[in-house]
Amino acid sequence: MRLGNFSVSLAVKDLAISRAFYEKLGFQVIGGNAAQNWLILQNETSTIGLFQGMFDKNILTFNPGWDRNAQTLADFDDVREIQRSLQARGLPLATAADASSTGPASLMLTDPDGNTILIDQHVPKPGQ
Repeated sequence: MRLGNFSVSLAVKDLAISRAFYEKLGFQVIGGNAAQNWLILQNETSTIGLFQGMFDKNILTFNPGWDRNAQTLADFDDVREIQRSLQARGLPLATAADASSTGPASLMLTDPDGNTILIDQHVPKPGQ
């Protein structure tokens, strides 16, 4: 099962203060929209998202179909394929993708320690 690009989505109290902090750690803004209260930052192979007022807790995020530069991969496991595999392994989902749909979709689950995991596909699988 290929989950795609990985990042940590951080629920921050003040986007500007958090941005300044992570920039001091060597992160650079590569995407997002500060006017909408979210930014994506990278430091070499590490990616974090800063999100102010969008969710309550930090989230482990996977993006099937994307490489670390948000470029579409030629081959990847569609979120619905991943969902079927997770369900077959007995993992309960907090939210599920419409199994009959194609294209962008997402699902969420929670690990045993209460951490939220988001599998968020932004691109259609080639050939769909």
